Amino acid sequence: MQTTIADVTKKVLLAAPRGYCAGVDRAVIAVEKALDRFGSPVYVRKQIVHNIHVVRTLEERGAIFVDEVDEIPEGANVVFSAHGVSPAVVKRAEERNLVTIDATCPLVTKVHREAVRFARDDFEILLIGHEGHEEVEGTAGEAPNHVTIVNNPDEADTVQVKDPDKLVWLSQTTLSVDETMETVRRLRARFPNLQDPPSDDICYATQNRQVAVKKIAAGADVVIVVGSSNSSNSVRLVEVALDAGAKKSYRIDYPDEVQPEWLEGAETVGVTSGASVPEILVQELVRKLSEYGFDEVEEVKTAHEDLVFSLPKELRVSLDGKKDPRALGGRV
Repeated sequence: MQTTIADVTKKVLLAAPRGYCAGVDRAVIAVEKALDRFGSPVYVRKQIVHNIHVVRTLEERGAIFVDEVDEIPEGANVVFSAHGVSPAVVKRAEERNLVTIDATCPLVTKVHREAVRFARDDFEILLIGHEGHEEVEGTAGEAPNHVTIVNNPDEADTVQVKDPDKLVWLSQTTLSVDETMETVRRLRARFPNLQDPPSDDICYATQNRQVAVKKIAAGADVVIVVGSSNSSNSVRLVEVALDAGAKKSYRIDYPDEVQPEWLEGAETVGVTSGASVPEILVQELVRKLSEYGFDEVEEVKTAHEDLVFSLPKELRVSLDGKKDPRALGGRV
């Protein structure tokens, strides 16, 4: 039965940019192309991206997700997830004669290279990120003897270093920009000679989605973020929305998770999605909200994104030997 709420003008503020970033699009296509090329099964270490809908869809096509490469039969095909892997994982895959396809986001690879370079120059690296996250594990694994993880601003007040004059910070690519800068501020208060990375580590898509959600949150009674619970950038969007003035904010995987009480008394609902969320889920949410009377949809655009990444080199030639039309990334 359709739920009715007070008869007022009800609007959806739809954030843009939202959803898939270039790195996620590349990673998902990599699994799809691997299945086309090699057939089922294709193994994937960890979730290719942190979205339950994407994982389930790829499983239906024949992808098998595992936690570690030791679970994969020797000689099989494996895709490394967008979050990246440590050199130890690469070595173990080689030992098992696995055919590897590296779908690591190029922006994550950039951070890996920074870690290697600073470690080679004997810097101590303060890696701002969430301990246990695949991306952090992969980056730290590039220079385990040089990396100390700083999980949040409070840890910046207590972390111990060996040489405060030879210190640099790097970060996980999917963090809250504001919280990361607060962590850096507090680190620099203790270690004035702390060096910055050569370029911003937090990815353009994470920053753009946070800017967009700030814009809609200020005028929204409720902000709903589509994204999975293990998606760092999706969880951050909820926090950013609340900090930016939204009265309430919720994260969902699927539109049918929306609770009618969330919308009671609301006139404006903000909608956005994390960088690993397909647009189909957002459009389904918009249709769901229309059932509650939120018929007017206004897209609030704060940036234009046109970046694409080349597919992993193993997938740039099609089955007939010709250059694949998706070799430059993106969907056709």
